[in-house]
Amino acid sequence: MFTENKLLLNHKWDFEGITISDKGLQNVISLTPILVPTSMGRHEHKKFAKARVNIVERLVNKLMHFGHKYAKNSGRMGGKKSKAINIVLTALEIVHLKTGGNPIEYLVKAVENTAPNEDTTRIGYGGVVYHVSVDISPLRRVDLALRFLALGVRETSFSMQKGVEEILADEILACANNDTSGFAIRKKNEQERVAMLSR
Repeated sequence: MFTENKLLLNHKWDFEGITISDKGLQNVISLTPILVPTSMGRHEHKKFAKARVNIVERLVNKLMHFGHKYAKNSGRMGGKKSKAINIVLTALEIVHLKTGGNPIEYLVKAVENTAPNEDTTRIGYGGVVYHVSVDISPLRRVDLALRFLALGVRETSFSMQKGVEEILADEILACANNDTSGFAIRKKNEQERVAMLSR
């Protein structure tokens, strides 16, 4: 009897049945089934095309900016995509072992919880610069959430004797549970607090 083969991430985890509860992010978090999280840069040079790139691959791409503490585009992770893919897949495996659930679901929940709603921008008026609170577009909200997750992994791994995979798994779980022990949750709260004071 013929059975339809599904594309499972790393032959293990299904993208079907994962719901995005944040209505604003439903069009920019892509859960297109993939086997390996790489699209070979097909979204490059097309406006807003990265919204169609799978969320796991977007996390991999953010992790590639890993260099020295204050130089994000150099060092051991600069451009090494296969290494970044292995780190993310191992971290998802750790999340699965700790929870027993689908780790992609936890990653999506972590992105939803760490996506800030407000930011500040500089407006010059009469020779004086003011900081004004502004709403953030959905695509930028996802960008910032993934940046905060990657930054949390980078900052924590410099001061802890743990593997980067374990640190990423702990960060995903903390953010999925909206726990303030997660670096990305603290970063999001700090940004929204600054924006609230600039209203």
